[in-house]
Formats: sequence, structure tokens, C-alpha cells
Amino acid sequence: MIHSYSGKLDLNSSKFRDLTDLELMQEISRFESRALEELYDRYSPLLYTIIKKISPNQVVAEQTLTEVFVIIWRKISKFDLNNGNVYTWLITLARNKAVDSLRRERVAGQTVQLYDDEYEDYFIIPMFEKNMDSLDFRTAFAIKPKIEKALAKLTDTQKYVLHLAYYEGYTVDEISDKLNVPIETVRSKVMNALHSLRDFLVRE
Repeated sequence: MIHSYSGKLDLNSSKFRDLTDLELMQEISRFESRALEELYDRYSPLLYTIIKKISPNQVVAEQTLTEVFVIIWRKISKFDLNNGNVYTWLITLARNKAVDSLRRERVAGQTVQLYDDEYEDYFIIPMFEKNMDSLDFRTAFAIKPKIEKALAKLTDTQKYVLHLAYYEGYTVDEISDKLNVPIETVRSKVMNALHSLRDFLVRE
């Protein structure tokens, strides 16, 4: 039997509202469309905000959001139901898809890698270590001020390099060309910024 998802979501559906994120993903793995509707209702505002920050164009952002949920429906088997890291998986998926769309728009007219199932599985769908700590929406919201405080401690250069890498999808080589600095300098700035964030969060 072939299961399909049309991309049209009934946002008024609340039958699955009491389920946890992981339980929703388990229901989606059984092709329960109402679970996908609830997941959309629960996460679309956050994911849209992330996508819009990367792709400011409203039409592109809305299309990307729809494509993210189509991927969830089609590729739910790629999510580790034993991991339980739904929040992190979803925001990483949305970020990857938005960055890929932005990169393809940036090099429009040039030869780019074909977007097929293999590409999507390797570059778009998140793969996490099995021992990675789980994070849910409530916990993420609670630590948001701490993360913002940590980011504020970075230098302007560190913030800019991270922005180019995370939000605009530039590779180290591309950042090197854009800033006209050696590749090793870019790599060092990225690593130093990440280490600074980690050290600050650990101290807090």
C-alpha cells in the first residue's frame, strides 16, 4: 500500500493534543495523518521562524515549511524512535532544508547537485549520535535566555562567521573567499566561537 501526504493540514485537529512529541512521531510512523496535523500545529510557528530567519522571502519560507512536513511524512523511518530527540531533529531538519534552498537560490544558473532521495537522506535529514541528550520544546524555551547571553559574549567577528555558516549555509571555503581570509583562519574562528559558547553554557 502506498501512503501519500497532500501537504494540506487541518490545523483545527486536536485529537492528538495530549500525546508527547515522541508519541506523535510514533503515530506518524503508522501513517496517522492526524498526528502529523498535531505536530504541525505544535511546531510550525517555531519552524517557520527558523526558516524565515534563513530565507526572508515569505513565499519561499512558507513553501520550505510545507516541504519540511512532507519530508517528515515520507521519511519518518529516518527518525530514530528510540532516541526521542524530536525537538532537535525537527529544528535541524528545518534549518537544513532552508539553508539548502538558500544555497540553491544563491547559485541559480550554475550546476548544482541533483536533489534526489539520496541527497535528501545525506544532506537534509538529521543524523544524531544515539547517546545525544534529548531536548524538548519546554526545556529549549527555558534555556533560551542562557543561550542568548552566551551568544552576546562572542565577538562581532565570531557572530558573523557563525551566521554565515549556520544561517546562510556558507562552507568554510566560501566564507574564506567572502571575507578574503585564509581557510584555516575561518576554521579557527568557527571552532573558537563554538568552544566559547560551550564553555559559557557549562559554567552557567
